[in-house]
Amino acid sequence: MKAIVRSFRRGRKNYKPRHFIIEVASLKTLQKAKEFIGKQVSWKSPAGKEIKGTITSTHGNLGKLRVVFERGLPGQAINTEVEVK
Repeated sequence: MKAIVRSFRRGRKNYKPRHFIIEVASLKTLQKAKEFIGKQVSWKSPAGKEIKGTITSTHGNLGKLRVVFERGLPGQAINTEVEVK
């Protein structure tokens, strides 16, 4: 299943470089998003490297998800696709 990286998880003055918020197109409710907690996510760079992460929790009430990656993604990863396994 495909998802899109929307932003870093951040506060007003700082951000967490390994934490990202992703959006799955078919998810629109909090209850459906909770079913995805614990699933694996992978992002592939244009050079072919793969960075893996895990969905840890939901974000907000509209079905967005928080992901913690094993390494931080580059800033160019925002608005690119990730694969939810």
